[in-house]
Amino acid sequence: MSEQIPVTRDVDWGTAKLMPDVDRERAWLLTVDGAPQSYVDLDDPTHLEFEYARRLAHVVDCAAEEGDPLDVTHLGGGALTLPRYVAATRQGSRQDVVEADRGLLALVAEHLPVRDGSGIAVHADDARHWIEGAPAAGADVLIADVFGGSRVPAHLTSFEYAQAAERALKPGGVYAANLADGAPFTFLRSQLATFRAVFEEIALIAEPAVLRGRRFGNAVLVASHAEIDTARLARRTASDAFPARVEHGASLERFIGSARPVRDAEAVASPEPPDSAFRIG
Repeated sequence: MSEQIPVTRDVDWGTAKLMPDVDRERAWLLTVDGAPQSYVDLDDPTHLEFEYARRLAHVVDCAAEEGDPLDVTHLGGGALTLPRYVAATRQGSRQDVVEADRGLLALVAEHLPVRDGSGIAVHADDARHWIEGAPAAGADVLIADVFGGSRVPAHLTSFEYAQAAERALKPGGVYAANLADGAPFTFLRSQLATFRAVFEEIALIAEPAVLRGRRFGNAVLVASHAEIDTARLARRTASDAFPARVEHGASLERFIGSARPVRDAEAVASPEPPDSAFRIG
């Protein structure tokens, strides 16, 4: 087995590092300015190291019958963890990946290339700009996992952005976003209120400790005009190494409380996480 060498490179939005996993022969962790961005196992793309990635994958798994190909748009590329997963589990899927950091795209293409015929097309563009120009009703699933450093950019948090995302989805399509917040959940509540104003159905996937305000962490927002199979999602998330809860209906309405939709003019980025939340050495 040849030794894998760490790679460090300045990219558009910081310093990226690719670090090999000593326990898995061709697995890599990608960080940008110390914040974990992606984990990829080139030999097993179905291995998802990060819990939030598993939860996004659960949403994709529940979007159609097992193995059926899907049209998926990914806002935020990183090391293409979820696109690789979809390509492996749903052969024949067509996927567009939108990543604004061209330097990061070049690093990933050089060291972690996707296989030919994967159906994955990568585009260097701003996520909001791309989705506003995307064909209407083109995606079965739209996944937003965009972080500028450790924060979701403000222009991807507004009512107008949610409308653009809704327009890009097929009827009954599913939107899923990786978000991060902690008590008192001002940002997360506003995001739920914003997407509730655009979509008929919403749900939230998060660990109980996060929802109880005991720590800062990730939460996956799910939105659709079709009924969300929350029971199926709950079964999958409950079986994870770090079990999560699926909130919907009355309990989610109580969580949202008096939060109101956010417009472009007042949108803000997600809060800066505590120093110890996601960073590694």
